[in-house]
Amino acid sequence: MKMSAALSFAARAKADAGADVFVTLTIAGQRCGIPVGNVRDVLREQAITRIPLAPSEVAGSLNLRGRIVTAIDLRSRLGLAPAATRRMSVVVELAGELYSLLVDEVGEVIGLPKGGIEENPSTLDPLWRQVTRGIHRLDGGLLAVLDVARLLDVRPAPGH
Repeated sequence: MKMSAALSFAARAKADAGADVFVTLTIAGQRCGIPVGNVRDVLREQAITRIPLAPSEVAGSLNLRGRIVTAIDLRSRLGLAPAATRRMSVVVELAGELYSLLVDEVGEVIGLPKGGIEENPSTLDPLWRQVTRGIHRLDGGLLAVLDVARLLDVRPAPGH
């Protein structure tokens, strides 16, 4: 499932209307958002090739229309248990490189009022605090706004 032209058009329209626009996703029951400008594709489960000696957060690599894309397991990156079900990928771009973020589920594109991001709660797990820019309050819960650059700051474990 590729991010369609209609989806891109809807995201641009919401941004033009004075909203911060996010692609929503779920990781272990937590609803998160990634700024739509960072998202290049949304994919169903893909074949992933393991990379020897890579950090545990690096699930491997996948082939996206002839490009090799590093797949980051967000459950592992956030210190969570492995998923028991099939996973989706949100392909993001950072510094000209593509990365696949493995998530449990991809939701909708939503526009939220500009400036509506609040600071992370002090009770938020320190690892989550490191990779989020803040939260948006939604009816029935919170949307953790993910910082793509910080999510992708994966370093090898000591001794590698």
